[in-house]
Amino acid sequence: MARKGSIKRQNLHIPAHIILVIYSIIVLFPLWVMVINSFKDRLSIYQNPFALPSKWNISNYSEVIRDGDFLIYFRNSFVVVVLSLAILLIIGSLAAYALANWRGKISRVIYFFCIAGMMLPIKIASIKLLEIIRNLGLLNTIWSLLPIYIAMGVPIAIFILTEFIREVPYELTEAGIIDGAGRFGVFSRIILPLLRPALASVAIYNLVPFWNDLWFPLIFISDDRAKTVLLGVTRLFGQYQTDWSKVLAVLTLSAIPVIALYLMMSKQFIKGLTAGAVKG
Repeated sequence: MARKGSIKRQNLHIPAHIILVIYSIIVLFPLWVMVINSFKDRLSIYQNPFALPSKWNISNYSEVIRDGDFLIYFRNSFVVVVLSLAILLIIGSLAAYALANWRGKISRVIYFFCIAGMMLPIKIASIKLLEIIRNLGLLNTIWSLLPIYIAMGVPIAIFILTEFIREVPYELTEAGIIDGAGRFGVFSRIILPLLRPALASVAIYNLVPFWNDLWFPLIFISDDRAKTVLLGVTRLFGQYQTDWSKVLAVLTLSAIPVIALYLMMSKQFIKGLTAGAVKG
């Protein structure tokens, strides 16, 4: 009977696995098409975009790196995204620690005010943001993107980190206070190490929209030396024709940092998503 029960439970998982396999194929197929076409010449892409290249052509990558300014664009994107995520995690964790330990009506109002930003797209204020960035003297620099990206990520960071900190047993905080640690000591020595899965979740959640953002670089930046990767790709789009092989080569290169960071932080990311789901 026990064996029959286990077989039935395994059969119940079959539809879920089928759905996951189909979803994986749907997600990976565009990436597959992008990668294989980045090794083709322009004519081969139009002839059969879904087939493997008859001759693997790496000149698209070498020409993009050698002749263009795409290394500068990668550097700009890397600097902006890394600094934005670092500042975001610092601000978000400190704000979440304060809100999680501040019990009262005012703290709840501030908390709901912060997470209300998750429901309001920041792009609706693009004109006003352009005016603010101009008044700050940051126009046509990569630094114009920092305050925008931080503001984009703060609501979700506070939402995830506050709920995570509230799940930390208060006995740990009491033990730190008894040992003579202050509020910041408790945060840095006890809370912060426990926050690593949640911080990884916040970082990966915001990495993709920061790296793939085209809207705000297009509005704030016109100087070629300050463009980001996706904004630099628009240089390859011509009025009458587009060199798709080079475009796909750049997009393939731009996807590598995101995939690499996810693979490095996948365990922490999964722990952050499942934190609090299982007790005991």
